[in-house]
Amino acid sequence: MNRIARIAGPAVLVVVAFVSLLVALVIGGGADAALIADPGSAVRFGLPIARVLVDLSAAATIGGLALATIGLSRTAPEWNRAIDVAAASAGVWTVASAVTTFFTFLSVAGSRISLDDQFGQSMGVFLTGTDLGLAWLVTVLVAAAVTVLCFAVRSRGMVALTAGVSMIGLVPLAQQGHAAGTASHDAAVTALGLHLVGAAVWIGGIVMLTLVRGVVPGDRLALVVGRYSSVALGCFVLVAVSGVASAQIRVGAFSNLATPYGALVLVKTGAIIALGVLGAVQRRRTIIALTATPRRARPFWTLVVVELAVMGIASGFAAALGRTATPVDQIALSKTSDPSPAEILTDDPLPAAPGPWGWATHWNLDLFWLMVAVLLVATYAAGVVRLRRRGTPWPLRRTVAAAVAVLCLVVATSGSLHDYDRFLVSANVGAHVLLGVVVPALIWAAAPVQLIRAAVRPRTDDSTGVREWTGILVDNAAVRYLVQPFPALVLLAAIWWGFYGTQVVRWSASDSIGRTVIDLVFLLVGLLALPTLLTPVAAGAHSASRVALAVRTAGAAVVAAGMVSLGIAMQGPLGLLQASWFGAMGRTWGPDPLVDQARAGTVLVVSGVLLVLVTVVVGVLRLRRDHAVSPISAERGAR
Repeated sequence: MNRIARIAGPAVLVVVAFVSLLVALVIGGGADAALIADPGSAVRFGLPIARVLVDLSAAATIGGLALATIGLSRTAPEWNRAIDVAAASAGVWTVASAVTTFFTFLSVAGSRISLDDQFGQSMGVFLTGTDLGLAWLVTVLVAAAVTVLCFAVRSRGMVALTAGVSMIGLVPLAQQGHAAGTASHDAAVTALGLHLVGAAVWIGGIVMLTLVRGVVPGDRLALVVGRYSSVALGCFVLVAVSGVASAQIRVGAFSNLATPYGALVLVKTGAIIALGVLGAVQRRRTIIALTATPRRARPFWTLVVVELAVMGIASGFAAALGRTATPVDQIALSKTSDPSPAEILTDDPLPAAPGPWGWATHWNLDLFWLMVAVLLVATYAAGVVRLRRRGTPWPLRRTVAAAVAVLCLVVATSGSLHDYDRFLVSANVGAHVLLGVVVPALIWAAAPVQLIRAAVRPRTDDSTGVREWTGILVDNAAVRYLVQPFPALVLLAAIWWGFYGTQVVRWSASDSIGRTVIDLVFLLVGLLALPTLLTPVAAGAHSASRVALAVRTAGAAVVAAGMVSLGIAMQGPLGLLQASWFGAMGRTWGPDPLVDQARAGTVLVVSGVLLVLVTVVVGVLRLRRDHAVSPISAERGAR
């Protein structure tokens, strides 16, 4: 049965996906002949078929590498088998992406294949001069790079890096199709990107699990399956939530579910719900049975084949959705006949004046950061619960700090600051002060690394789990260098000028990916610097010292100097930052752009001064606590 499942499982996935695609194309009309410049039936059917191959091969690559990174033993044959399978999948991904790129050009141009110079020039313009062509070109290049890396690397760190690079290949896919140029472009791209990542890890993980079964010992099979099942649960939540958000943007009202596009959405939704039920059965029954009697694996593999068949249905209908007209108009406001200045710049209407309560009640949910917040809450709560079950106490103040940190993260990325940060400099500065200073300080107080090391037991099979990856990241030589006072605090001081004094702020305000990248940079720099700033303990020492406190205080003064100097410059000498953006929104409410920027400068000045005060207060309290503990310890040792 195991050998049959290894062959039948992936075959069932591919066959069911193709059949489902053809059915969905008929239902949704995705393969109907175009009224003008029809490229022919070969392109109309070949393009979605090639896209299914892209989706499945990308999933096998990404999910396989992810499973190897977190679930497989590096010293067992399963490791090399998994990387080899990922390499083969990445090769298929590269070829399928190239074929899809060619079919996409034929579909967009509405032309037939020709060998003349004009055909080649037109395709060159498509690949380098259009967003759609450039997105597919990047996808092909990323897939090719992943293929080379899979053949070249075998170490744990490089395989994890390859998995990260492969996920980047999904970014261009998220920016294509109905997500491009929509009236809710940022939300559509984010929802589709998260949907693709969740589906890829989910599908690819179970495909990899099937293909490496032959080299996984029977007594370890249940362990590996359990690890995949935990990841699959997270993927189910991610796919379900992002799918609902994406459908809401493209379907709109419930009445539109009766349209061809809505019918395809309903079928895909049913498939995802069925997968959730099958996953629950797998976690509650088959894994337990597999653990008790490893030789009786037939029920488990039967369930795996059924899951792959349902995944094939979801994949086929997902590919057809990209070729089906949506019932809701997807034209951005900036493409209409009379857009406002804000709509021309941002593709979104200018929000209303916040008013007295607007800063507390306006929300603009960012699905990426919202899912990050949910993951952080779930992980932290699971660690605390696990410690309590063992009878080990965990300080309440740390739990409270974690809750406030997540709340501040959500406010900065999905609250009113996020709603107005593209229109007001003050909101932009406020959001980044929260992300770069307040949230990292609260995370330091929550002590998540200590919680992981206390709650998660180390693995003994040479695989890498949460605790092992935490140790690798925290104890990495580069990280240990960057958290030293000089590099960490200089980075935190310079990032403000590097962001607001350059064109990066324009990229962050105008592009959803740019905004997410910059938010991540501020958060990561803060996580490197704030724990160092608030811990007056010299390298190699175990307790606080006055010298270390003096160094941290001087470092806080350096960081404050960067923030305060920028704040003062914002109040006049710099002029209006990005005047063609913040000064061209057509706002008729709120303060003048220069006045608003002066307020942002005040926020930076106050934040810099408070940072120095907090550093001194926290350092003095730590110094007193350590000095109070040391004499008691010495007295106990003397007794």
